[in-house]
Amino acid sequence: MRTPLSILFLLLLPCSIFAGEADVIAAEVEHTGGDFYQFKVTVQHDDESWEHFAKAWEVLDMNGNILGARILLHPHINEQPFTRSHTIVIPENVNQVTIRTYDLIHKYGGQELTIDIKP
Repeated sequence: MRTPLSILFLLLLPCSIFAGEADVIAAEVEHTGGDFYQFKVTVQHDDESWEHFAKAWEVLDMNGNILGARILLHPHINEQPFTRSHTIVIPENVNQVTIRTYDLIHKYGGQELTIDIKP
């Protein structure tokens, strides 16, 4: 049986915990010369406020090393999903990467995407 105080507590929980984790739902990569690759990454997250939004996406090699990141500067409340680009240096011995994103509340944990790198 719930007491009135516990019910009040549940009602006062911030709604931001219900938005879920950020997901990478699509990505394209284009070799632009040398070790440079332009990534176009599409992210889906129920951004709610400045306190809870998808904050960045990252490109990692298959050993988990971060090769580069695109910092997202503001919430995309009315623009879902959204795509942002960034050029990243990929060493020539890397032929596959994983892209992940995170939000300010849940951090990591949403859908990741692994793609091949072709020079």
